[in-house]
Amino acid sequence: MRDDGFMEIYVVKTGDSVDSIAASLGISVHKLIWENQLEYPYRLAVGQALFVSGNGGSVRPPLYAFGYAYPFIDHKTLEETLPHITDLYVFSYGFTEEGNLVYPSTDDRWMIDRAWQAGVRPILTLTPLGADGRFNNNLVTAIVENAESQERLIWELGRNIQERRFGGLDVDFEYVLAEDRASYAEFVAKAADVLNLFDYQVTAALAPKTSADQPGLLYQGIDYGLLGRAANRVMLMTYEWGYSQGPPMAVAPIHMVRRVVEYALTEIPKERLSLGIPNYGYDWPLPYERGITRARTISNLEAVEIAIDHGVEIQFDETAQSPYFRYWQYGIQHEVWFEDARSIRAKFDLIKEYGLTGAGYWQLMNFFRVNWLMMEEMFEVERWEDL
Repeated sequence: MRDDGFMEIYVVKTGDSVDSIAASLGISVHKLIWENQLEYPYRLAVGQALFVSGNGGSVRPPLYAFGYAYPFIDHKTLEETLPHITDLYVFSYGFTEEGNLVYPSTDDRWMIDRAWQAGVRPILTLTPLGADGRFNNNLVTAIVENAESQERLIWELGRNIQERRFGGLDVDFEYVLAEDRASYAEFVAKAADVLNLFDYQVTAALAPKTSADQPGLLYQGIDYGLLGRAANRVMLMTYEWGYSQGPPMAVAPIHMVRRVVEYALTEIPKERLSLGIPNYGYDWPLPYERGITRARTISNLEAVEIAIDHGVEIQFDETAQSPYFRYWQYGIQHEVWFEDARSIRAKFDLIKEYGLTGAGYWQLMNFFRVNWLMMEEMFEVERWEDL
């Protein structure tokens, strides 16, 4: 699979080895191993997608690249990721019903400092997470309906952004009640009005809707038109179709991602839109039982290792544009869906097709080199100073 002679995605066949593949592609074994993070003794899975970079395309549109990370991210993982992104979204800060800011349980100052040193802008992410770690729409209601609490929270956000040396704010409110739809957008607009005066950008993460009146608690309180005007940029959370407590399926099936993008463009200018991309996969035990089965979150590299360890072939769903496979362990069958070079390429192609200007990752806790190499082959990643 070639891209105008610049890059190649090679799908492993029976009998292949790193030596034979490198020879057939005319590249060094070291290049193949390094770009794909292959571990000694360099075993491969049939159906595994391997990426080989080229010299980059002649036309590379600019791209605002960012991702979310917890303060307990591995230091090496952060160091490897920072050269490839514009902004680092620190996850996350919370708040009380009275509008007081709640700090992360792990100190984040080290990653803020490291981001600036690498020329990356750290962004404070605000979420309505309760003490149980779940999104709490009662907190959202309390803030958006109380002017005094709202003003206190915006003031605390501004003070902490300045004192802790953040470069902006991201608002990630989920499960917003339908009746809070307009007032939530007004809160984002107020925050932007204040923070923009000090050159701080305000972004918002939006649940993946395909229509304005889409039913469901995840969608009804999210108004694409209002939030698209309130924030400087928005990210479409185009993932979690396959989720830990749901039935096995692709995390971000491209045909569903496309539907979200097409609807979003009817409400929001493409210049303000970033596409959300998952940096993980799921491993479900079978048979799936609603309310009982829970998938295990895995990295994209771990998914391939599982396929290799169990001697199974990786399949590729052409509709979802996503890799998957099944395997048996201890008498239990499992189904795995994850991301690889092919699925990432499909998402980048979609960004180019619709002229979107950003790509945001949930999340950056595992380093997936293929993604970043492919991004830099297809786009000119922006630095925050140039925005």
